[in-house]
Amino acid sequence: SLVNEEILNKVKIIDLSADFRIKDVATYEKWYGIKHQSPQFIEEAVYGLCEINRDKVKGARIIANPGCYTTCSILSIYPMVKEGLIDPKSIIVDAKSGTSGAGRGAKVPNLFCEVNENIKAYGVTTHRHTPEIEEQLSYAAGEEVMINFTPHLVPMQRGILVTAYANLKKPVSYEEVKAAYDKYYGDEFFIRVLNKDETPETRWVEGSNFVDVGFKIDERTNRIVMMGALDNLIKGAAGQAVQNMNILFGLPESEGLQQVPMFP
Repeated sequence: SLVNEEILNKVKIIDLSADFRIKDVATYEKWYGIKHQSPQFIEEAVYGLCEINRDKVKGARIIANPGCYTTCSILSIYPMVKEGLIDPKSIIVDAKSGTSGAGRGAKVPNLFCEVNENIKAYGVTTHRHTPEIEEQLSYAAGEEVMINFTPHLVPMQRGILVTAYANLKKPVSYEEVKAAYDKYYGDEFFIRVLNKDETPETRWVEGSNFVDVGFKIDERTNRIVMMGALDNLIKGAAGQAVQNMNILFGLPESEGLQQVPMFP
């Protein structure tokens, strides 16, 4: 294992892999198909979703930096689960990602001619981010959350778009739901709760550390549609790692992260 006590006595670690994101070793080994090499450090590792675990990040030695799909999915759904407005067993997450989400490896499915003019679902019922989303939403709900998560590959370079669906526990108004989102995100610099009838778009967050979230209540079906967009290379990875570093060392949280989205 690369992580040991000697290293942790000298440095803080912000880990962009998935090794410390899931608390249950058996769950990690089942979904990832490998044996965990440093299980003794899992318990102390803090899940580095800044807007939710900020206080825990401040004193941590190991921060598990969340993935792009998980960050977008959790932040889109979190207020609804935390406030008990939706049935936690009814959540369906439909997500789309640009090809950079698959890394830079020279894999045939990621070649231009394979990806261009094409869209496909992958990892259906088996994607490794599923247990990560379930675990974090379960903490928020105070009960077990089990979801359907289906990612799709779309022919663009970067960006995550999440559309999530859930059954409402009771009829709610737009104002009630907006108040729930504002309760958790109203003071967050990097989370923008959109206005009524506005839906997130990847182009408005591209190249930035912002997350745009929105929702729409479907009274006809008694469901809510929760939506989110982020840049998988920034808030979905390196940008969030910098945000965690800023929190960890007492720097302004937006230090080095105030670049505006790239869309002209």
